[in-house]
Amino acid sequence: MPQTVKGVISRSKGADVEVVDVVVPDPGPGEAVVKIESCGVCHTDLHYREGGINDDYPFLLGHEAAGYVEAVGEGVTDVAPGDFVILNWRAVCGQCRACAKGKPWYCFNTHNATQKMTLTDGTELTPALGIGAFVEKTLVAAGQCTKVPEADAAAVGLLGCGVMAGFGAAVNTGGVTRGDSVAVIGCGGVGNAAIAGAKVAGATTIIAVDVSDAKLEQAKHFGATHTVNSTHTDAVEAIRGLTDGNGADVVVEAVGRPETYEQAFYARDLAGTVVLVGVPTPDQQVTLPMIEIFGRGGSLKSSWYGDCLPSRDFPMLVDLYKQGRFDLDAFVSERIGLGDIEAAFDKMHAGEVLRSVVEL
Repeated sequence: MPQTVKGVISRSKGADVEVVDVVVPDPGPGEAVVKIESCGVCHTDLHYREGGINDDYPFLLGHEAAGYVEAVGEGVTDVAPGDFVILNWRAVCGQCRACAKGKPWYCFNTHNATQKMTLTDGTELTPALGIGAFVEKTLVAAGQCTKVPEADAAAVGLLGCGVMAGFGAAVNTGGVTRGDSVAVIGCGGVGNAAIAGAKVAGATTIIAVDVSDAKLEQAKHFGATHTVNSTHTDAVEAIRGLTDGNGADVVVEAVGRPETYEQAFYARDLAGTVVLVGVPTPDQQVTLPMIEIFGRGGSLKSSWYGDCLPSRDFPMLVDLYKQGRFDLDAFVSERIGLGDIEAAFDKMHAGEVLRSVVEL
């Protein structure tokens, strides 16, 4: 029998979100219903509300979530009712050319639930990133559920998006390893996760760059060995100065702006790596001298979802968290209810929080 639960939707561009009744169908083949325990408030949800993703309103917001599998549909074998899971928005197909090459984190044919959740009048909802988790229960493709050891849902649920994106940008995409020097430009949730990832991987010099002294102070907690406020100091010169004049082995750009990308490009060492994980807008462009691209060697990479493979990365990171080696608790700025999401958007936009987390 379909269930009616409370959830948060964005009904039209720029309008305040609403708590409404949502109808969740029974899971069909390859699907699962998950009882949501927590869901982080991510910039992507605000982008949906503002029409920055598409205009398929109304949106069921939320995607950075953890909870318990309540029911599964026909053919589902990887998870079962009662499993504690983190939701992911890239359920790999296992069959496309990327998966066939043994690189499923690049899967070109990720999938979501086939059925739609609706309002009580039958209006179909578009779930954010194919998840829609600002809701008591949600319907997803079973492949979007990754079973992990039980832990504080508010903390580990953040692996579903922002923290994984930052950690993976440093470790998976950037290939940070012991002894490396790393610079991270932009110290929000994603940037701090990149700093934490660099620390876990054994980087010895980790330079945090931001325009906020408060964020830079916070970055020290996650593992930054040096901080640079780029409103007062030239970021490129500072990074070079902290790396014997050479530049960093890996520079992670977690802002998504042309000027900070240029800083990242010039702040890397010869044969170093630049990783773009900040999300640019479609109109932004960057111009670089081709001789500099050629002469510096190395790699210019983008990182989408931290090049993660949830089945590989989520359990490992939860283990690190439970061992006290990866402080996910520090990313949780506040715990809130479904009715507090609009205020959380304001705090996020003002840079007052790393993550507000909705607990259900």
